[in-house]
Amino acid sequence: MSLLAIITARGGSKRIPRKNVKPFMGRPMLAYALAAARECALFDEIMVSTDDDEIAALARAEGAAVPFRRSAATSGDLATTDAVLREVLDAYAARGRSFDAFCCLYPCVPLLTGALLHEAGETFLASPAESLIPVVRFSYPIQRALVRGADGFIAFREPENAARRSQDLEPTYHDAGMFYFCRTDAFRVSGSLKTRTTAMFELPEERVQDIDNESDWRLAEMKYRLLAATPDVTPPA
Repeated sequence: MSLLAIITARGGSKRIPRKNVKPFMGRPMLAYALAAARECALFDEIMVSTDDDEIAALARAEGAAVPFRRSAATSGDLATTDAVLREVLDAYAARGRSFDAFCCLYPCVPLLTGALLHEAGETFLASPAESLIPVVRFSYPIQRALVRGADGFIAFREPENAARRSQDLEPTYHDAGMFYFCRTDAFRVSGSLKTRTTAMFELPEERVQDIDNESDWRLAEMKYRLLAATPDVTPPA
């Protein structure tokens, strides 16, 4: 099965300016995603979708392809990941190239290793699922979530679970927001990475960190240092 890695890395970032090329632990942030994609060793091609000269230069220096630039329509703040992926797949098709499946890899994943990405990819390829997303378990059971009641005081969102033990409640997960594997034909039909049949690949909480603001950035650095200093744990790239 032919497999394309698509790293979505535009130049504009409002909350953390130039986030994709900002130095993280001594290396440009994007370099970690590029290293994970290379070390995964599953991809026929690794490409970066960008509208930015500096990002394009970094991608090429790290061995990735930048065969075309992202359009203005998919470079704005309101552009969706699905729109970016459609544009990439259409641009390859116009050049006479197609891939059976692809991996959308976000650029800010400094805690991801090539080994983990490889394991997720192998899980996807061996599965009948049309797509696969990484998930992380909620650290507290959401069935016992608290809300502000109509009277302004705390209330359980699901009162029937208020007295149940945490270990008796079904584990719940959320999207880790790091990468997505998808079969190209299924994506064309659904128009989304969430297809008819989507498998999940669980990641440990220490490997997952949204990086949307400066506080997130510091938390990612803390996790990176912890992983790098922990014996018997594969350090980040």
